[in-house]
Amino acid sequence: MFTVKKGLDVRQDIHTLVVGIYGDDKKPTGIASEIDSALNGHISELFKSDDLSAKLKKVTRIHTLGALGVKTIYFVGLGLRKDLNYRKVREAFGKVAKELKQHKQEEIAIAMDSFYSEAVEFKQTVHALSEAFMLATYQFEDYKEKKNERKYELKRIELYSEEDEATIDYALKSGEAYAAGTNVARDLVNTPGNLLTPTDLAAQAVSIAQKHGFEYDVLEESDMKELGMGALLGVSQGSDQDAKLIVVKYKAKEKWEDVLTFVGKGLTFDAGGYSLKPALNMHEMKSDMGGSAAVLGAMESVGRLKPDVNVMFVIPSSENLINGSAMKPGDVLTSMSGKTIEITNTDAEGRLILADAITYAKEQGASYLVDLATLTGGVVVAFGDIASGVMSNDEAFFQKFEQCAEEAGEYVWRLPMFGPYKKILRISNVADFVNSAGKNAHPVQGGVFLSEFVEDTPWLHLDIAGTAYSNKASDLGPKGATGVMTRSIVKLVEKFAAK
Repeated sequence: MFTVKKGLDVRQDIHTLVVGIYGDDKKPTGIASEIDSALNGHISELFKSDDLSAKLKKVTRIHTLGALGVKTIYFVGLGLRKDLNYRKVREAFGKVAKELKQHKQEEIAIAMDSFYSEAVEFKQTVHALSEAFMLATYQFEDYKEKKNERKYELKRIELYSEEDEATIDYALKSGEAYAAGTNVARDLVNTPGNLLTPTDLAAQAVSIAQKHGFEYDVLEESDMKELGMGALLGVSQGSDQDAKLIVVKYKAKEKWEDVLTFVGKGLTFDAGGYSLKPALNMHEMKSDMGGSAAVLGAMESVGRLKPDVNVMFVIPSSENLINGSAMKPGDVLTSMSGKTIEITNTDAEGRLILADAITYAKEQGASYLVDLATLTGGVVVAFGDIASGVMSNDEAFFQKFEQCAEEAGEYVWRLPMFGPYKKILRISNVADFVNSAGKNAHPVQGGVFLSEFVEDTPWLHLDIAGTAYSNKASDLGPKGATGVMTRSIVKLVEKFAAK
């Protein structure tokens, strides 16, 4: 999609040109100044009358009416240079990408140097461009009757810059890798539950693994029974669909050590079991596999980037439905670790399947654990659809991830793990602990439960229940699945590779 060129000349035949402008400038500068001269000061006049605004994310389309080789120019407002950051420049690129899509522009040129600011490294700006254009123009292949409509595709982007071509090329490919992984996650979350069963999810994982030459294994229910995965099987027993435990290994090193491991909750549909969810919005529970989607998206990104670090991806997948065999409140399940769990709420099932997956991941050599899950309604109440909740048992690991999330442009906020919280689930008279102790400290409960299985392994728990799915569009995509945390965990992989 991208080609890199030097020597932008506004007199050459270019159908559509994208140019960045800053609020610091009282008159056109750089390529905008060249355009202004060629148009006899017309751009300066628009600046003065405020018909051409440099306000952040303001996009203004100008037709040159044959006065230049460039036929149409999209000016993109970037605000003040000192206020710019990676998140803002990416959103500005996303905004203009959406405008270009709306106007069905298929071939464009970008005056890349006009977007440069000392506040954001040039290679980050290029990465933001590549990532934003792929994210903002994403569209899910839905199931509506097609009436000869042609899918929009931005076929060619010519990027003009005087900077080092190798640096630009690497940043473009990096941005594409991040966006491609995010869009894989979006596709999975947007897919209806009847078309994405645990078997289908396993097939998707195997497809990505084969594409990039990763090792993989899919454990069946018979394997889980032999391993004693009573927690995962307990959730699955209410469904006619067999559970799967998907394990993929990216071996970048000769020795299988220092393994960064991602465990993603793969509930392909969650009705809540006997603790049945309300009917209102239950259809959105197809998104309860958002954690596994982020993990599979990260697999795609890692396969493209090929970082020098061992990575393992583990996905426990099942449905949580109701039949005559479904687990009931009051049941006691024995996990793979040997710890027993009294079921007080069948809708607190994600932590159950993650528990056995975490134990298995440790046996497979996990040195660092990150679990991702649409786990609790409590985190939605706390943070809405803006930030994902994080819990950790390791300060250095958390700080590294927090930096990665910031660099990836995703919001996270840490939840507490003080000593007294450890007792909150140890209230059962018949088992080691309960799976839910009511509404108090609801999002913390989920993390505390998982910490019982993580034990001393450095660990991060990412609760993305509020951020995995959005009912409104953003500058970086349509409403629906967001692919949240895919980019943050890929950034974490790259940080581990660089150490």
